[in-house]
Amino acid sequence: MDKGTLTAVLAGIPVAVLLVGPDERITEANAAAQAVVGTNPTGRHHGLVLRQPDLLAAIASVLRGGAASTVRHAVPGPSHEVVHRVTVSPVWGGAMCAFEDVSEQEQMGQMRRDFVANVSHELRTPLTALLGFIETLRGPAREDTVARERFLAIMAAEAERMNRLVRDLLQLSRVEAEERVRPTERQDIASLIWQAVHALRPMAQAGGVDVEVQGADQAVMIPADPDQMSQVLTNLIENAVKYGGAGKHVLISLTREAGLRGPVVRIAVTDRGEGIDPVHLPRLTERFYRVDGHRSREKGGTGLGLAIVKHIVNRHRGRMVVDSTPGKGSTFAVILPES
Repeated sequence: MDKGTLTAVLAGIPVAVLLVGPDERITEANAAAQAVVGTNPTGRHHGLVLRQPDLLAAIASVLRGGAASTVRHAVPGPSHEVVHRVTVSPVWGGAMCAFEDVSEQEQMGQMRRDFVANVSHELRTPLTALLGFIETLRGPAREDTVARERFLAIMAAEAERMNRLVRDLLQLSRVEAEERVRPTERQDIASLIWQAVHALRPMAQAGGVDVEVQGADQAVMIPADPDQMSQVLTNLIENAVKYGGAGKHVLISLTREAGLRGPVVRIAVTDRGEGIDPVHLPRLTERFYRVDGHRSREKGGTGLGLAIVKHIVNRHRGRMVVDSTPGKGSTFAVILPES
């Protein structure tokens, strides 16, 4: 095969492919390969371009007459590690390296491992406490009425914590399963806001938090799942009340705006609490991510609320925007299409 034909064939291959000749120099590299290893690698010694030891060893083995092999090739990316599965095969006395991008699969695998580890950790803590109290009640505190009542109250709180976690996990699973099915029934979002506010009014009053609603005095109809949207509103308002601080003010505003693809509604929940450091903002909707883990657990948080909100908003073809300034408060806004 002449060089022109070989270059044309490699250009038509959808994966990154480069060839290393018997003289250990790179003879060909298609555009996809150049995106991986750098532009214009041809003519250079492969060891100057492909620096990872496992890949260099696989190429050396093939050049010595060895069999094909597969190795892992990872390079740092702007937001995450870029990982390729590289198959090194003998071709025309040299070696052909085919790069298959498996970054997404590796990320999904890591997410599953992290999820299992986080769930195990979240359940282990209350379970350990329950087992410890049960052992104490069976032994030293068997006849201690005061201790028994105190321990039972703590056990009830820990059991409720596990119940909240299981409930949120099931809710997250349901939301993810329905995420691709957009709601079609139109609902009055203003009415749903007032329902959430009335439901959380006792909590706000107990915490000394004043809740104000603006722009929800008239019906605003959008396609929405009423139960899921109520959960979004309840979660955001409850967070603002919990973390806004005693004696603070929480503002819920509903506005209609022009969006890129048509009219949208913007529901913003603003508190005057401690605010959130900008370093945390990109990760707020990750499962089990907490800005202040100890404080969140004390207030009954499972670390899944904003993850559930994100998936519900995605299902409604909307987006969530978070704006926060440390020391001044935070605004969580949900922007949803009107049609």
